[in-house]
Amino acid sequence: MGNKRFNHLSVFCILMFFFLSCDSGKQAPNTAGNTSSGKRQDIYFEISALGANTYFYDHKMGLKQAGEDFGVETQYKGPPDWNMPAMIQAIELAVARKPAGIMVIGFEESLNDAVNKAVDAGIPVVTLDSDLPNSKRIAFVGTGNYDAGYKGGIKLAELIGKKGKLAILTKVGQDNLERRVQGYRDALATFPDIEIVRTADTKSEVPMAAQAAASVLSAIPDLAGFGCVEAAGGAGCATAIKEAGIAGTVKVVAMDRDNDILNYIKNGIIDATVVQQTALMPYYGLMILYHLNHYDIPVSTDNTAAGVTGVPRYIDTGTILVNKSNCELFMR
Repeated sequence: MGNKRFNHLSVFCILMFFFLSCDSGKQAPNTAGNTSSGKRQDIYFEISALGANTYFYDHKMGLKQAGEDFGVETQYKGPPDWNMPAMIQAIELAVARKPAGIMVIGFEESLNDAVNKAVDAGIPVVTLDSDLPNSKRIAFVGTGNYDAGYKGGIKLAELIGKKGKLAILTKVGQDNLERRVQGYRDALATFPDIEIVRTADTKSEVPMAAQAAASVLSAIPDLAGFGCVEAAGGAGCATAIKEAGIAGTVKVVAMDRDNDILNYIKNGIIDATVVQQTALMPYYGLMILYHLNHYDIPVSTDNTAAGVTGVPRYIDTGTILVNKSNCELFMR
């Protein structure tokens, strides 16, 4: 499955390079993104909740870079906290601007109606990071979440010598995180001497994650390690371990790469972290939308009549395993 996704992405990148290299005479007559049409501006929005979370720094960085490289306007919008009504409102306000495209972090199914209304208004939507497969979005760009969890599970098993009791820290109910948890479970199930004894909810907040980890450590004194599937889990878990004075005894595989996580790795409290190539998500999301608006790739003699979207449906942006040997390279 991983090789198939890689091949799709490789072909996609080659196609994108080819079309970017073409002269203006090759541009298709599609002017949907042209301000001269009077209908839609060549502006692209990314809309997310939790905008104050350090994780979304890379989203904002990738979006800015994509706008500069493609010569279009980009805007990052949405609430700083977990607020789905505010995020829906941000989508609706973006639709009112009649942009060339919108990228949405698909946190939960409650966003489907807003996404569908945008598409029905003629504005293509790409989901990033977490998908909304039951919506009318045209494509998803993000981490293969199951694979990310599987990679973390294999690493954690190695760290504890392939035996012992483990706990998983997650934000319960979020689709992309549930996929990572399943990846962990399937990876660890291949080791008969490993048992997952607890799954704790972090609420994606470091203080809550620290409290959850401390409760697990208190209830299970012979715990061998933690697997964390989102950033708050790793930082909270490290806090609890440090306060308990058991650094190095309980192994930790975190998720993502903010400086707190990386410093915990340098100091030997966290052993490794699974890092997403987050900046690629808005970059490739905008690339899909830009080419949809400006180029017509002839998959058929009449793409519209044939029901051809002209874009890849899924792009896995991949992950990197970071530990003490390479953590300095990811410091901001």
